[in-house]
Amino acid sequence: MAKRDYYEILGVSRDVSEKDLKKAYRRMAMKYHPDRNPGDKAAEDQFKEVNEAFEVLSDSQKRAAYDQFGHAGVDGQAGAGGFGAGSFSDVFGDIFGDIFGTAAGAGRGRSSVQRGADLRYSMELELEEAVKGVEKKIRIPTQVECRTCDGSGARKGSSPETCSTCGGVGQVRMQQGFFSVQQTCPACHGTGKVIKDPCRDCHGEGRVEEYKTLSIKIPAGVDTGDRIRLAGEGEAGLNGGPAGDLYVQVAVRDHKIFQRDGKHLYCEVPITICDAVLGGELEVPTLDGKVKLKIPPETQTGKLFRVRGKGVAPVRGGAQGDLLCRVIIETPVSLTKRQRELFEELQATFEGEGGHRQSPRKTSWFEGVKNFFENM
Repeated sequence: MAKRDYYEILGVSRDVSEKDLKKAYRRMAMKYHPDRNPGDKAAEDQFKEVNEAFEVLSDSQKRAAYDQFGHAGVDGQAGAGGFGAGSFSDVFGDIFGDIFGTAAGAGRGRSSVQRGADLRYSMELELEEAVKGVEKKIRIPTQVECRTCDGSGARKGSSPETCSTCGGVGQVRMQQGFFSVQQTCPACHGTGKVIKDPCRDCHGEGRVEEYKTLSIKIPAGVDTGDRIRLAGEGEAGLNGGPAGDLYVQVAVRDHKIFQRDGKHLYCEVPITICDAVLGGELEVPTLDGKVKLKIPPETQTGKLFRVRGKGVAPVRGGAQGDLLCRVIIETPVSLTKRQRELFEELQATFEGEGGHRQSPRKTSWFEGVKNFFENM
């Protein structure tokens, strides 16, 4: 059967860079690796094709010969599915650390005791809950040790047996041309044990899925992006291994009144034009109740007023933040005839002498516009 094009095998273009070539090889080799496809002859053949293609294309001289003459230019140079010198370890580094044994671990299987996986739970909180702290109950699915077989995976009265494929070491030796590579045993997946009579409840996994309810104390001051770690509340470990952890990811919902920025809170306070001109006293909300805010005469829209100590106490310690109130002057609407007349009378007084002193921002803006056009 005619050989396939090496570039096609790796799914890359003919002008692919060395970096992208390695990425493509890594992806294809992981996909078709025999340890991930035990007993799959087609995957094994594709794995050999991938390695042969990479051995040629990763060597600049072989690649040049292949580009010019095709397979005829490299026949006898490629290792018939073997691993090119340096190509395997250079590309994968530690990526195959769980698949192939290291020199220090050669001749012995990996430990069958494995730590359980960590879990993540996303929790939304109201701003008040995040600022003051709260206790929440959550219900999560998790893998727990099977009580029927005590986590062994074998039916009660039986036990796992030594793997006959690897002799209990968890690894087998795979010959590829001139190279001999140690590989995780496909029969026992590196544990050195096989279960011939699996437990009916967990089907040999040693773990079963259950839902559990947890009570979580959310500390005061948490913010969006914070994580709370609950040690040992993740999935159960394999073969008696320790359980993983549960990480609760916090997200704080938007509030109708307040916006949070770190330890400070912000809010907008609408005031009437009369309050802005004459001054006054307003009640403004905080997360602890109401406080009085004094508005001095001639207050401009957008001015910030600070209410100290009414923000958030940081979860990691430090001084409590402040509440910053931005006043917004509200233009009156639905005026009565008399109110409109009064505003017209007031406007007439501003247009007389000295009006520029009563509208300094307006005056400076018009002067700036005038200078702009004069300098054009």
